[in-house]
Amino acid sequence: MNDIRRTILWVIFGFSMVLLWDKWQIHNGNKPTFFPQPQVASAPTAETAKPANVGVPSAATASTSDVPNDAAATPAAAPATPRQNVTVSSDVLRLTFDSEGGTLKGSELLKYSDTTDQNKLMAVFEENAKRVYLGQTGLTGAAGSFPNHKTPMTVMPGERELKDGQDSVQVRFESAPVGGVKLIKTFTLKRGSYAIDVQHDVVNTGTAAVAPQLYLQLVRDGNKPEHESTFYSTFTGPAVYTEAKKYHKVEFKDIASGKAEVDKSSTNGYVAMVQHYFASAWLLADGIQRDNRVAKVGDNLFAVSMVTPLGTVEPGQTKTVSARLFTGPQIEPMLESLTPGLELVKDYGWLTILAKPLYWLLAELHKFIGNWGWSIVALVVLLKIAFYWFNAKAYSSMAKMKAINPKIQEMRERLKDKPQQMQQEMMRIYREEKVNPMGGCLPIIIQMPVFMALYWVLQSSVEIRNAPWIGWIHDLSMPDPFFILPLLMTLSSLLQTALNPAPPDPMQAKMMWIMPLMFSVMFFFFPAGLVLYWLTNNILSIAQQWIINKRMGVPPQFNLPKFGKAAESK
Repeated sequence: MNDIRRTILWVIFGFSMVLLWDKWQIHNGNKPTFFPQPQVASAPTAETAKPANVGVPSAATASTSDVPNDAAATPAAAPATPRQNVTVSSDVLRLTFDSEGGTLKGSELLKYSDTTDQNKLMAVFEENAKRVYLGQTGLTGAAGSFPNHKTPMTVMPGERELKDGQDSVQVRFESAPVGGVKLIKTFTLKRGSYAIDVQHDVVNTGTAAVAPQLYLQLVRDGNKPEHESTFYSTFTGPAVYTEAKKYHKVEFKDIASGKAEVDKSSTNGYVAMVQHYFASAWLLADGIQRDNRVAKVGDNLFAVSMVTPLGTVEPGQTKTVSARLFTGPQIEPMLESLTPGLELVKDYGWLTILAKPLYWLLAELHKFIGNWGWSIVALVVLLKIAFYWFNAKAYSSMAKMKAINPKIQEMRERLKDKPQQMQQEMMRIYREEKVNPMGGCLPIIIQMPVFMALYWVLQSSVEIRNAPWIGWIHDLSMPDPFFILPLLMTLSSLLQTALNPAPPDPMQAKMMWIMPLMFSVMFFFFPAGLVLYWLTNNILSIAQQWIINKRMGVPPQFNLPKFGKAAESK
């Protein structure tokens, strides 16, 4: 009767895990894994890709958000040159600007290839029928219209590519006066830097004082990046950081429903758009007052922005505001050097306190080894050495359990019709043999946060993207193309199960074999770097368990599964 109840409970548990996984996939914006549902989200069309409907937070008050209409965005004077795209390149970035508003509409990372096409460069900002991702700036104010991201601008002549021996290259946009104000934007790309210096010169060409405000805005569609894994999910969306509230991710769905909350006013921090491995962020110097806002600004389009007051600009005066726009990979040391807290866009969640030192150690190993795959192996080896004592305790307990297993099996057969007496007799055997049935679990539980943190380090680190290991593994961030590592990982998990003492309960013994197979299915779709980490951990655990068993005089035995009538008769 107890076995039947256990069987029912295991079935309920297994089905519950399936349902929870499916709901988790839906919660993170992915397609359901087991129970597909109709697709409701749509990619931006060519019509919605146009920035004409993109909103700009109004500077009228800190709590309102107006969208400049086309009339307000059109200058009184015709543009000196027709609308055009302008491309500027450094040694690490190729940027494409729209002369309408000086909007950044494309950023290609020259040292990173696309996820699936090695011949195509990775793009962060882009504007096409599938993706809308823009960097915009402009002026707004309660008193009237000023130059904004819809204002036609003149592109000033100059170099468009960083030459050998040069440290920087610039592109400059200048608007005609709108509302008595002319806006000049200067973008400066520096050698080796993913942070673009952006200078805004606000010139009062009128006869009355004005008080405009400058907005710095990132606009993105609400779709996940293409080719993201179905079996694990990473965050895509806006993020706001201030010293007061620290790092805060904002879900697209919360913005759409009006439930999004951010630290609205601060004198420090940044606003960002985050996706797996890459990010963009507007950075202002500390001490400058700014309002932080998020908004839905179109059909499946969302914006995160900073708005900063410029104060009064008298006739003939020029007010200058400098900012930086980051667009690049989430490399922790580089992000830390740009502004406090920017490294948090590489999000480890609640395991950050453990993940950051693990990433540091992995990076140091790579400096010495020069291969990210072997660095992962070396890191796991070091962790196994650090936890050797804990593992030794666990495997010693397992060895003792295996040694008394025949006695337990004989007792269960003898008292199979007396479950209460069976439990009492089992506890007596444990006391006499000085065996703690939980002794093998506790040391492993203690280590789990560390290995979970390492999991997130490997999943989040852009360094393993496009990084080869050996032979057929050309990209540790992609699944093994021939499934060799997942198969080896599955076999190692089954070997571990065979070396462990068989649970006295036949149903539990079956589940001990079924569970590794269930979890191994996911590893066939995980990045090769993550599978390599688990495989290395399994191999080292098997080796240590084998050595401890022999040292304690318990010869290694393979407890193979017993299914069918032989198992039922037990």
